[in-house]
Amino acid sequence: MTYKVGIFDSGVGGLTVAKSIYQAKLFDEIIYFGDTARVPYGSKNESTIIRYSLEALEFLKNFEINFLITACNSVSSCALPDLKRESNFEVVGVIDAGIKAVQKIAKVDDNILIIGTKTTIKSNLYQIGLKKLGYKNIIAIPTPLLVPIVEEEIFEEKIIFDIFEYYFKNLKKIDIDIVVLGCTHFPLIADEIYKFFYRKNEKKLNLIHSGDAILEYLIEKYPNLKPSKSEIEFFASENPQNLKNIALKWLQN
Repeated sequence: MTYKVGIFDSGVGGLTVAKSIYQAKLFDEIIYFGDTARVPYGSKNESTIIRYSLEALEFLKNFEINFLITACNSVSSCALPDLKRESNFEVVGVIDAGIKAVQKIAKVDDNILIIGTKTTIKSNLYQIGLKKLGYKNIIAIPTPLLVPIVEEEIFEEKIIFDIFEYYFKNLKKIDIDIVVLGCTHFPLIADEIYKFFYRKNEKKLNLIHSGDAILEYLIEKYPNLKPSKSEIEFFASENPQNLKNIALKWLQN
């Protein structure tokens, strides 16, 4: 059987998930769609995100996909049930995968920081899922300014650290053990996040990357997915060539 997967994100951030999936060669074909004309989703209301997500689903159906990954935490936090209802194939979100990834490495008393869009943090899905597993030291902070920073490929450390100082000024006395990158844009600034929270002691700081988490989740849940020679195509609702250029650069790194 030929496995063809659609990967959907509000913009370029989901390319971090596409990269993990592509390199693992789980699918014969990957169709990536970024809704770059309407990014970011995280500042929009739930009904709008659901509408945009269903429109993206209809676009991806044209490629006769038999699997869909919503590589967007905002979509996964509010539109997943609607996407599953309107699909006759598997639909997987990144939040459940992220929670499972935390469970594999976190101790019950670890300090866990979740960062994401306003929609993702407001949904409480990460917080509820982790609390059900017994974790109590959970801090969730919306960090919406980081999304356009990545979309515009602004990776100057001073600019990024100024934003970190703004969002995380109240965390300086807390030893953060795990940072959940609750937006697929954030792995692109993972080095800066690690550096900001790094502590000069023996305790390791762990970052939960949506791409790695969803890959591990897929391998465990769908063991029949067999490695193959993968091909990948890129589409965008605005300036598709720019998305392709970014994708080719990121996939080579």
